[in-house]
Amino acid sequence: MKAPTGSELETLRVQAQQAHRDLHARIPRLSDDAIALILRDSRSHYAWTDKPVPDALLHEIFDITINGATSMNTLPARFVFVKSPDGKARLAKSLKPKNVAKMMGAPVTAIIAYDMDFWKELPFLFPHEDRRPLFQDNPNYVADTAFRNGTLQGAYFMIAARAVGLDVGAMSGFSNKIVDDEFFAGTTLRSNFLCNLGYADETGLFQKLPRFSFEKVCSYA
Repeated sequence: MKAPTGSELETLRVQAQQAHRDLHARIPRLSDDAIALILRDSRSHYAWTDKPVPDALLHEIFDITINGATSMNTLPARFVFVKSPDGKARLAKSLKPKNVAKMMGAPVTAIIAYDMDFWKELPFLFPHEDRRPLFQDNPNYVADTAFRNGTLQGAYFMIAARAVGLDVGAMSGFSNKIVDDEFFAGTTLRSNFLCNLGYADETGLFQKLPRFSFEKVCSYA
């Protein structure tokens, strides 16, 4: 992909700036109900109804997620949607026993992974300057960037799923090694965390756990 230059670049910049102004003019902020849906009153779910999640909705969630910001537009996250009985059985091998039922009952479980070769895509993702030399022969920087930004994309993914009406239940009680051996052997992908998706059975909920106050964990400098 060739990066725009000159008048073409200036036109695109002006258009982007105006689009941002227009967006904030139309939507100064989300409603309290919208904020409650995606974060304030949202819950992590452990029980699910049998209502299916259509593939079109997974495409929509991805389309929202991929537009979230990452450093240098690296976009290292990769997503595997585990839906089939065979896929579920393979994934179950990695789970702690108490998490098996949570995963098996969900219509879809997303493996949130990241690609250690993400930086090779930078000529497409960041075309106006070649940043590949920052990553080449620098495995620690590659690993830090992939994990940090892949995790950030995982959070975007969860918010996007809630925004389109799904419930989510993220899980870390599993063996990354087993997932990587089972799903990513011979590739440059590494698993980060799992996220169950579907329509919740609220009878599995308990009361929301405490959260810190602003004064407890925030400060000014």
